[in-house]
Formats: sequence, structure tokens, C-alpha cells
Amino acid sequence: MKTLKQAPVGSTVRVVKLHGEGAVKRRIMDMGLTKGVEVHIRKLAPLGDPIEVNVRGYELSIRKADADMVEVE
Repeated sequence: MKTLKQAPVGSTVRVVKLHGEGAVKRRIMDMGLTKGVEVHIRKLAPLGDPIEVNVRGYELSIRKADADMVEVE
């Protein structure tokens, strides 16, 4: 299982599954990270948190803890 947190900078991945439950999972889905969507990893902050990605035509910064809940391929 590979997560969004583990994806290398510059790669484009597809969301396979969202882990987590309740409000946390809903918040991730509200940001546009749903099953089947393509995500381009743009850059990593100097200390590694957060991760900046392009999803559905906009830029999104997501914390490593949240990125670890998004399974990708």
C-alpha cells in the first residue's frame, strides 16, 4: 500500500482509497481528494510538512498526517 505521503515530488498519482473515519475522512473528501481523482505532487515544505499538490485544477496544501490516510497508485 502506497500513500500520498510516500509519493515522490513531481509524480502524478491516482487516489485508490481513503482511510480514516468520520469527520476526518469527510474533510479530506471535501478538499477534493476522492476515489479515482488524479493528484500531482508539486512540492514539499522545507521541514516536510505540509505537502503541496494539484487536484481538480487547484493547489492544495495537506498535512502529512492527512496525506498518510490517502492510498494511491
